[in-house]
Amino acid sequence: MPGTLTRRTTDEKISAEDVGLARRYVGGPNGEIDWLFKNLDEGATAWIADTIWQAGVHIMGSRTYQDMAAYWPTSTELLAAPMNEIPKVVFSEKGSLRQGEDLTTTALRDAIRARGAEGSAASPKPSPSAASWANAIVASGDLVEEVTRLKQQAGKDIVAHGGARFAQSLVRFGLIDEYQLLVHPIALGAGLPLFSRLDKPIDLKLVSTSLFSRGVVAHIYRPG
Repeated sequence: MPGTLTRRTTDEKISAEDVGLARRYVGGPNGEIDWLFKNLDEGATAWIADTIWQAGVHIMGSRTYQDMAAYWPTSTELLAAPMNEIPKVVFSEKGSLRQGEDLTTTALRDAIRARGAEGSAASPKPSPSAASWANAIVASGDLVEEVTRLKQQAGKDIVAHGGARFAQSLVRFGLIDEYQLLVHPIALGAGLPLFSRLDKPIDLKLVSTSLFSRGVVAHIYRPG
């Protein structure tokens, strides 16, 4: 889900970007995202890349960090450049990070399988810009306070990735300034919902809609 959070006194924003909202879910019951890759065409991928390039920092939960830090440094895909080059802030209650295969999730395995099915090969060497993963800043304080502090800093938009629990918390506390949602033409039936922790409904204003050739639709909403 790209999601944007506003920074400074301008209209820059935190966007919540869980790329792939099938019905109301951002993943299968066990975090599966294999369905997400089936209908991503060049247009949808370019839309995601353009959206991410507008950000000055990625924020994410620690489990999503583990998956992404294991995947993007050697990726040759279009999204690899913005994913590797833009600085990261990782939210972890432990206050520290370590990388390891034992810390990754189903989402990483699904992404690797999808890359192989498409005939894409990982680079034998990490991208020079992949050092941003090792240099990620760890935020371990109160979520609202940490995000508010980030918003007050000068810079471009903040793009928020998963995992599901991290995204749910951003939604619950009203920290998302713009929802950038890709709706995939699939009904999961069960999964990880994005809006399940809301205390009350929130009204959203539709800003734009983009339809791609395989049926994926990008919706941009702002609370209002």
